[in-house]
Amino acid sequence: MGKNYVESAKLIDKSVLYTPQEALELAVKTAKAKFDETIELHVKLGVDPRHADQQVRGAVVLPHGTGKTVKVLVFAKGAKASEAEAAGADYVGAEDYLDKIQKENWFDFDVVVATPDMMGVVGRLGRVLGPKGLMPNPKSGTVTFDVTKAIEDIKAGKVEYRVDKTSIVHVPIGKKSFGEEKLKDNFRAIMEALVKAKPAAAKGQYLKSVSISATMGPGVKINPTKVTD
Repeated sequence: MGKNYVESAKLIDKSVLYTPQEALELAVKTAKAKFDETIELHVKLGVDPRHADQQVRGAVVLPHGTGKTVKVLVFAKGAKASEAEAAGADYVGAEDYLDKIQKENWFDFDVVVATPDMMGVVGRLGRVLGPKGLMPNPKSGTVTFDVTKAIEDIKAGKVEYRVDKTSIVHVPIGKKSFGEEKLKDNFRAIMEALVKAKPAAAKGQYLKSVSISATMGPGVKINPTKVTD
């Protein structure tokens, strides 16, 4: 552990479940790196992701964005390609980008959007896009004919959330420089979306544990019963 991490860890009482406001203040205070650290949210859910009816996945536009400039690749043709370019997509194309990704191992983008008629092409990239979490999906709004809305939402700070195989959702809620109030707005937006996304098949306690941390900082535990306060 680095010196900054050790010093930061002293500020946190591991036996305490903090309120969101207290936790965010600590996360910002313990972000001591020289760059603008991302504040990350980690939520352990009471679901079994091995079952299809207990998957938790979706997307939400954060009120204050993520603080990150996002590059968008759109698979579309004709009028929809022109619409995507006008909406501010960084890259727009079809088979040409399929070849670029497959043959050149090109990944200079953060999000992929595709019109439904292009999913036959994009599907051929499943093996490379899937493991990187880049495969377009209707649930997250990235498979759509409304490419303008998809691009505008992404550029405005839309984040995807998805439960992993350990039943945990990891999602960024902004940068240290946002300050506690903006981070709290983003935190609340994510938590409300997660609560709303609770599968009907999930039994018992849904929010098992909630914590936040800066990129290089220690985790701060939050009381799960206080997350939407």
